[in-house]
Amino acid sequence: MQPTYTKPDHLLRYETLREILAGKPPGVYFVPPDATVLSALQTMAEKDVGALAVIDQGRLAGVFSERDYARKVVLSGRTSKDTLVSEVATGDVFSVSPEHTVPQCMELMTEKRIRHLPVVERGEVIGMLSIGDLLKEMLAHHEQLLRQMAIERTILLTPDPSSY
Repeated sequence: MQPTYTKPDHLLRYETLREILAGKPPGVYFVPPDATVLSALQTMAEKDVGALAVIDQGRLAGVFSERDYARKVVLSGRTSKDTLVSEVATGDVFSVSPEHTVPQCMELMTEKRIRHLPVVERGEVIGMLSIGDLLKEMLAHHEQLLRQMAIERTILLTPDPSSY
């Protein structure tokens, strides 16, 4: 009799955005719009992140990233201590809800050429995903699928002892 194998359900799906966020440090790193770029950069360095949510009166008002700093401060000849985050942060922010999928997020980030994506639930930012977070999940998912295919191939190629 040929052995049978049933795929575990967790191998068939990507982690949810909520599961990905649970694997990151809790909370959202943010800065108010009236903070200086220098203080935002200090926070980014302390937290080892490439972007901060800009929160104004409890709502998402923008995202400040290393790219914003390089292009809108350094290349414009501004100084970090005299420039406010509100002057250079990206204000037209794309965000997702925890119900979005990893492929949907990757498509949005690729199409809009963005590297950081706030996750918003009921008007509150509950996390920030980087393109690296999503790539890590995609690689883990594909590795699981490849292992699963190798197991299935082994089972299919194993001769049935009763057929001898």
